[in-house]
Amino acid sequence: MRAALPTVPTLHSEWIKIRSLRGTLGGLIAVLAATAGIQALTAAAIGQAEEGSMGSDPLFAAYYGISFGQIAAMVFGAGAVSSEFHNGALRTSLAAVPNRTRFYLSKIATVGVLALLTGQVTGLATFVAGQAFMGPYALELGHPGTYRAVVGSGLYLTLTALSAAGLTAVLRSGTVVLSLLIPFVLLVSFVIGEAAGGAAQFLPDRAGQLVLHSRMEGDLGPWTGLGVMALWAGAAVFAGWAAVRRRDA
Repeated sequence: MRAALPTVPTLHSEWIKIRSLRGTLGGLIAVLAATAGIQALTAAAIGQAEEGSMGSDPLFAAYYGISFGQIAAMVFGAGAVSSEFHNGALRTSLAAVPNRTRFYLSKIATVGVLALLTGQVTGLATFVAGQAFMGPYALELGHPGTYRAVVGSGLYLTLTALSAAGLTAVLRSGTVVLSLLIPFVLLVSFVIGEAAGGAAQFLPDRAGQLVLHSRMEGDLGPWTGLGVMALWAGAAVFAGWAAVRRRDA
């Protein structure tokens, strides 16, 4: 109990840091705006053109916008950590919280909780906003897989933010992390996927997005795929902890 009490003000201080950084908080807001907004705009434009106009899997098509929302999640996760490496901020933070493990885990916990709350709201808003423009092709909540996709999309965005946060702690630069992650999920993953065949299903973005599919292909199911992504995110968070613990401020 005594060990846990000092963690509360540390968590509070991390929340204040995130709230005070416009870019970081803006990235969090952009998760909702980009995912739900682009989904609604795309559905309004082509959703009623013909059946399957947004993709052969209607459940996955209901989350077309997540391809853009995940970039905002990366920006949020990277920005929340990279601020510590500007103008000696890390030295100040460690002077206030000498226990590096407590400092790092408090930051990761704050990032994770905020991303999870935003992700769950985004998952529901994206589904509702997109299906409102699908006309006769709309899915309803309660359709097989919809509740799983709503919850899973929020978890996917959370794991994306945590991966970016962990890698930023390793590389000490949000810009570098984003320059690596964004091309990877938008381009490299598909190129590797074509070359690697079945092994591509274990890439973090591909595995995580299985939770959004109504039809499964390959060896992974929706939740096991998300579990694979969680392992990738856990590895990034662990690497970040090791870097913060061992490196000089």
